[in-house]
Amino acid sequence: MPVVIVSKTRYRGVATPTGLNVETMVVDIGAQTDDYIVEGYIDLSALTSGDTVRVVEYIAVDGINLKPFITVVYEGPIQEPVIRLHTKTLLHNMRYRVTVTQTAGVVRSFPFGFILEVLGEV
Repeated sequence: MPVVIVSKTRYRGVATPTGLNVETMVVDIGAQTDDYIVEGYIDLSALTSGDTVRVVEYIAVDGINLKPFITVVYEGPIQEPVIRLHTKTLLHNMRYRVTVTQTAGVVRSFPFGFILEVLGEV
């Protein structure tokens, strides 16, 4: 059976923590009509010396309970500041979330862009 992309949704914006050690939502994707693909980018170029940010990807395999999947800590400045959150293929009822938490330095803003592609059958 051939698989096609039946819908595409773009998530663009800027994540700005309200303070240090405040987990801030970047993207939060719930259950879909069919299995789906998600990937995206976050621009951490605002980080300077003394700034630290934690990026966490969460997945709810059971569709309810989000668990950390990947956690990475970045200290500014970053030589290659645009980070890619690689493609994830998820079952229709799974959830996906990305957050940033700035843990040191001056609070910064982080532009992001993600794409969600819902799959279907021909």
